[in-house]
Amino acid sequence: MTETKLAPGDAAPEFTLPTAAGGAVSLEDYRGKRVILYFYPAAMTPGCTKQACDFRDSLGQLTSEGFVVLGVSKDKPAKLAQFAERDGLTFPLLSDPELAVHKAYAAYGLKKLYGKEVEGVIRSTFVIDGDGKIEQALYNVKATGHVASLKKKLGLA
Repeated sequence: MTETKLAPGDAAPEFTLPTAAGGAVSLEDYRGKRVILYFYPAAMTPGCTKQACDFRDSLGQLTSEGFVVLGVSKDKPAKLAQFAERDGLTFPLLSDPELAVHKAYAAYGLKKLYGKEVEGVIRSTFVIDGDGKIEQALYNVKATGHVASLKKKLGLA
């Protein structure tokens, strides 16, 4: 079952998820800030590592422009902690093993993989404004080059 895709102007679904560091993060914690929330299939895989490292390498610029970056996957916190440690990821990595938040954002469902339709995580990025509204909803993004393209969309390139 695929949820309806989100669009600019929609209210961002609220969530609270465990982090790699052992705490929990809620979307509500970031009211007043712009949030880049991205969903990726699996920690420590080549594409997801490339994407996470691109966010890491752009974090200074994004933070100075008032953005918070949050990464979400279905991995357990222990694996996320390994991923953060291995690759020096300093932004929160959130664990959603039941896929509830993935589904609320329509970041889980049918997708094409090597020409076949399969159910899985749809690599997606959302920009959420300080009032909790979706500014941008980007589905089926590519792991490589995505952060550069996102920065361009946000006028930061």
